[in-house]
Amino acid sequence: MFLPKKRSMAPFVMMFCLLNCFFIPEISRALEPEEIVVIANGQERDGVKLAKYYMEQRRIPQANLLIIQTAANEGIERYFYEDEIAVPVREFLEDKPEVSCLLLFYGIPLRINGHALAADNPEQPQSHNDRRQRDPVASVDSELSVVRIENPPVADWIANPWFVQFQKEKVTYEKGQVLMVARLDGPDIDTVKRLISDSLAVEKEGLSGTAYFDARWPQSADDRHLEGYTLYDNAIHLAAKMTGKVFPVVLNAENALFQPGEAPDAALYCGWYSLAHYEDAFDWQRGAVAYHIASAECTTLKKEGSQVWCKRLLEDGVAATIGPVGEPYVQAFPFPQIFFGLLLDGDFTLVEAYFLSLPFVSWKMVLIGDPLYQPFRQRGVLP
Repeated sequence: MFLPKKRSMAPFVMMFCLLNCFFIPEISRALEPEEIVVIANGQERDGVKLAKYYMEQRRIPQANLLIIQTAANEGIERYFYEDEIAVPVREFLEDKPEVSCLLLFYGIPLRINGHALAADNPEQPQSHNDRRQRDPVASVDSELSVVRIENPPVADWIANPWFVQFQKEKVTYEKGQVLMVARLDGPDIDTVKRLISDSLAVEKEGLSGTAYFDARWPQSADDRHLEGYTLYDNAIHLAAKMTGKVFPVVLNAENALFQPGEAPDAALYCGWYSLAHYEDAFDWQRGAVAYHIASAECTTLKKEGSQVWCKRLLEDGVAATIGPVGEPYVQAFPFPQIFFGLLLDGDFTLVEAYFLSLPFVSWKMVLIGDPLYQPFRQRGVLP
């Protein structure tokens, strides 16, 4: 179960108008290469080499490469995260106000395992005393999105100022203070190489195939007061309806998920809820973008035998996916009709579609894929 019992759902009920009257925010241009800082781990030589290759392919200035030194493990304790990742990133960004996106490469830790701060470790600076979390697990990616903010609160998630709905409201932080973050990572270095090559190749012709959406129930006849599971199930229906105007769509509104052989030529996918158990139903097109709404689908990208969706989607051939490193609660997931709508528009990069559809940062979500990927750039399919 991943619906919190003590958190108000009022903001998500008020989101009704956005979810049913989807709009695309106007922007003057997409994310530019010089706005990206690439971060690699000096303890993972293959990751550093691939980061440099990616930067050449995407014409990101070499001055935007930061090589940090930290253990090449999937998990990291918070005090090591602060000293070995957050501090060097923060210092590197001091004279780079134009940067709006960080890209983490293979070898950078995936999750922060716990707080373990001053009270638990007397050698840690006293300034860490107030950095407590009720839930100690966070993604490195999501924490780095607030690295520019001095002493950001970590008692809970932070409203994402990039999220299209929150742009209509007063939130604590502005977009300039919160960075977009993605990572190029996977079970092995060859998978990461494929993510790069697939994204570059597919952009030339555009992504084709079928979009699959896996809801659990028929669409609600009265969606004015939806919240929690029903809100997101309805959002999958809305994503299918919107996508179906411009792209072949198959919608499953049954309790059972798509089964093996039922999803050929899969290009896009969103569904729920099969916890840490990938359903191998898909024949993925090159450049496919897919994510599964469940509680633990990015807890590992490398553990042998793991069936979490992010790892298995990457192994099976997708170019981009999204998932949490721990229990995020359902309302922390990107809204599928916003995410896929922006991606289909053609003017938005992958990381922009993700952050504009993501309600919260300083939390648990991870985007895996080339942040500059625009699978529909050649045709801009939405009017």
